[in-house]
Parts: sequence; C-alpha cells; structure tokens
Amino acid sequence: MTSSIRDKQIAALKQMLNLNSPEYKDNGSEPVWKVLIYDRRGQDILSPLIPIKELRECGVTLHLSIHSERDPIPDVAAIYFCMPDQDNLDRIAQDFQNNVYEKYYLNFISAICRQKLEDLASSALQTENVSHVHKIYDQYLNFISLEDELFILSNQNAQSVSYYALNRADAKDTDVEVMMDDTVDGLYSVFVTLGTLPIIRSARGNAAEMVAEKLDKKLRENLRDTRNSLFSSENSGIYNFQRPLLVVLDRNIDMATPLHHTWTYQALVHDVLKLNLNRVTVAQEQKKPKTFDLDPKDSFWTTHKGSPFPTVAESIQSELEHLKNSEEEVKQLKESMGLDGESDVALAMMSDNTAKLTSAVNSLPQLLEKKRLIDMHTDLATSILSVIKSRRLDLLFEFEEKVMSQASLDKQILDIINDTEAGTAEDKMRLFIIYYIYTHSITDSDTDMYSSALEKQGCDLSPLKYIKRWKMFSNITATSNQYGGGTKSVNMFEKLLSHTSSFVMEGVKNLVVKRHTFPVTRIVDELLENKQSSGTSDEFRYFDPKQLRSSDGFKSKNNFSEVIVFIVGGGNYIEYQNLLEYVRNKTVSPGIPQLRIVYGSTVVNNAPEFLEQLSLLGQELH
Repeated sequence: MTSSIRDKQIAALKQMLNLNSPEYKDNGSEPVWKVLIYDRRGQDILSPLIPIKELRECGVTLHLSIHSERDPIPDVAAIYFCMPDQDNLDRIAQDFQNNVYEKYYLNFISAICRQKLEDLASSALQTENVSHVHKIYDQYLNFISLEDELFILSNQNAQSVSYYALNRADAKDTDVEVMMDDTVDGLYSVFVTLGTLPIIRSARGNAAEMVAEKLDKKLRENLRDTRNSLFSSENSGIYNFQRPLLVVLDRNIDMATPLHHTWTYQALVHDVLKLNLNRVTVAQEQKKPKTFDLDPKDSFWTTHKGSPFPTVAESIQSELEHLKNSEEEVKQLKESMGLDGESDVALAMMSDNTAKLTSAVNSLPQLLEKKRLIDMHTDLATSILSVIKSRRLDLLFEFEEKVMSQASLDKQILDIINDTEAGTAEDKMRLFIIYYIYTHSITDSDTDMYSSALEKQGCDLSPLKYIKRWKMFSNITATSNQYGGGTKSVNMFEKLLSHTSSFVMEGVKNLVVKRHTFPVTRIVDELLENKQSSGTSDEFRYFDPKQLRSSDGFKSKNNFSEVIVFIVGGGNYIEYQNLLEYVRNKTVSPGIPQLRIVYGSTVVNNAPEFLEQLSLLGQELH
C-alpha cells in the first residue's frame, strides 16, 4: 500500500523544517537550530501531525505566532509557514525592517501570486535584506490531515466554508466564488501532495459541481504548463487504475446523518465531548478540564474508534484486568526475590529470577505508557457513559435507526418528545428532523402538532423551518432505500447502564448491529461498481484533467484502488466510519489491490454545530 496522505504531509513538513533539504536523519551530527513562525492556518496543519518533541528533534528551539510580539534573535534561521495573505506579508516586511532574524526561509501554505511576490521582493530590497532571504517555497499543504484516511480544509476559520456560509440567504455570488476557490485550492494541495491526478465525479447542479469544474480547470492549466507542472508523468500514473477517483458531493444530499445520534466510539467522542484536531477536552466537576490527545499511534484507539460503545467499554475492562495482572507479576517477582534483603533463600533464587526481573524492568516503560492510555480511555468512556445515561442516548439512537431503516416503530415519536428524561431540547429536535426527513406520509397538521409539542419542551423550531424548505426543494424520493440497517437488540445499552462503575457488559457479545449503508457510501459504491441501473452514473458528471478536451462521457469501468470522497459544506465521523466499514467488508478480486477510501470535507461538524447552522438558516426565512 502506498503512503497515506497523512504520511506524505508529515514528510513534506519535516523536509520544510530541515530547510527544504531531504529529511534530517540522525547521523550523530546536531541539526541546524532554527525558529518556526506560523499563522493560525499553519498551526492547525502542524498541530495534529508534529508534536513539540518532534519539532525539537528537527532543530526547532522556538515556535511562535507570526503576529505575536517577537524580539530580534541574531544568528538564527527562521522558517515561516503561513498563508500568502496581505496581513502575513505585511508582518514579514515588518520583520525585514526590524532585522529580526539572520536568515529567512519563507514557506507559503498555498502558492503566492506574482504581484505579492514582487511586493515582497521590494520590501527585502528596501530594507537591504535580499541576501538574508535564503529560500521562498510554495508548499501546497493547504489541508489538515487528521488521520491516514481523513482530512479537512479548515478549522479555526471553519465558519467561512461552513454549510451556513454556503446556503445563507444573503450570500453574494462573489462570496460563494471565494468559498469555492478556497475549497479548490485545498483539494489542489491534496493532489499535489499525493503526486497524482484524479478522475473526478460530481453530482450536477450544486456547489459540488462548481468545485469539480474549477478543480478540473486548475489541474488542466498546470498540466499545460510543462516547465512548471507539479504532476510529472512518472508519478501521476499513466494508467487509469493507478489514479484515484475523486467523488465530490454536496452536504444537501443527506441532511439526516449529520444529526444522527451515534453509537461508535469516535463519533460519540465528537458528538458529546469537545474533539478538535484529534484533541479532546473532558469537563470535570469542580476541577480543571482534562485534555487528551487521540494519537493514531495509540493501538487501542485505532482498533476501537469505529466500534460500538458497549464493545469499547468491555475492551477497556479487559485491558485494565490485563494491566493489573502484569503489575501483580512484577510485585510477586520482587517478593519472591526477597528484595528486602532478609531472606536467605533470596540469594539462591537470585540467579534464576534476575533474567525475569530484568525483562520486567525493561518492559516497564511500555507498561506505564499502556496504563496512561487505558486510564485516558477509561476517563473518556466514563464521561460518555454519564451522558448516555443522563440524555437516554440509547433510546434516541434505537428510534432513529428504526426510522432511517424504515422498520416498524415500537414507540410513538410524540411519546419520546413528551418524555422529559429522553434527551435535551436539542436532542429532541435532532430526532424529529430525522423523522420528518424519512417520513413521506407526514401531513401539515401532523407537523403542526409535533411542532407544538417540541415547543413545549423548549425546542427552537428554526432548524425545522429550514429543513421544511430543504425537503420541498430536494429530490428525496429515494430516501427509503438509502439506508440499510437497524439493530437486532432492542435496548443495546441496557446492560451497560446497570453497571456504570466498572465496565461489566453481560451479553454484549450477542449484540449484533446490522450493517448500514449511509447515502454517501451508497453513492460511492454505485460509482465504483458503475451500476447503470441506479442512474447514479448518469446523474454524476465525469472529468478527466488528462483528456485534451473536457468530456462527460464515462467510457469504461475503471478498477480504482483509491477513492477520495469529499463533502462540500461539512462532513462528520459517522460517514467516515461507514466508509471505512464498507472497505473492510468489500471483497476484492484476485490481482486487484485492496481498496483505500479517504474521506475529506471542508470542515468536520458534530450534530450540535450542524443544528446551530440550520437554526441560523431557519431564522433568515420569513
């Protein structure tokens, strides 16, 4: 399997930190010491990929924000990693003026335009700094890798490319154009970093189509510029199966999944706790909140992030018992050796047990690290469990699963709305919107009755106002067939809720959550299999930047080994995990490489954030 997008971005960043020479390897010599200056976007890109310890190993002694107050440091090289916007360029010119550093290595996250480059050259000339500016690079790293198969384009300025920003009533054409250009710039960086040219499919008549058209044009322009092309024939793949398929989708194709109460570990962490750039914050009563880093190197996390929560709780319990046994072994070994020095037998046994003790001592650092990680997951699971109990998330999840898979309901939705213990006002609104989207027989009088009940429970009805309009203009006749799934257990969390102190999970192994296919996964499957019967292939435009002329003709079935799914308007961990599950369950023909799916989006929203955006859109409707 080729390197992941995350690996390639890390390699590019480390090369940059080594003054754009091939990555520094420890050969006994000291690295060149330098300072790192970044803007907010640069910080977002670096934060999930390179911890401070690794920055030090790369020779970075100091890392500072470009707009912070910085004292001059003579005789030192400074690496700048920032967007080529006017504020940053003005600040760099100010640093030239103040002779802050000895050597300047300027790395722009996106390509700097000719005019701005000339202005920068003028600043260097006027301040007699031309000889101090050693290198200027366009890095094409304008995206944030969160995992091997997951990236986003924005974090701290997520509002600028959010679903709300794209769909608000007063969005001007120029605003939308800027958003589309920013999105295309990020996707372009992804493919420059991967070193491959994609074949692009996108739905017609929405923001996704605009992104696909603009990206196709940008890739074509670069290919035509043979002297400066970023895609050489050697690494861009001559044959179709070596090239990735990029599927660009609009958030409007599925508005239920982003609001769905979830059941998998990672999606629950994102929904009920504060997860941002792989860092999660857990509030504690009368104590300072705890912050944890969810590292892809943490094997427990990588194994269980897509597992149902009860399975995770059971695994934590067995890991804790395993750790306890390991600690007991070390303790017994010390006792048997009589390390208090009073036992005569101890001397006779010393030679036999020394090897065992040495082995135990050597494994101690790994044991301590494992204990730290399991303690962290225990804290996270305990916090999630208390939210499941207080908001009855088990009940909400079960009901939504039945609604989305068109199964018969054992409860009336009005009963859940009126149940004061079943979720917050926000939870009830999420539940009802999903019910409203998937129920085709719902009348206006029914909706008014439900709205009145929701209002009595303190719900803000603005999101529903927007969804009503969305449903009116959307073609969602196929919704009933989009979601295969449900659960075989009626109260899958019941056993868990009765054993909160330790994660004892009786009967959990018998629980089978049926396989689900969310709309995004279904579309990807139909495009991969080129299923003509579904009509998806005809509804989706086809772009190949390597073809001389743009053509919508989709001539043959391609055996893609890599698919990049990109959602304009915000993605979520539920869809991401569903795509990974699809890959795990896909059978591969002999001689064809294992499929890899990468999920990307402009931003990654949890349900409360998405509901808030719908609320703002609803308030704008008269």
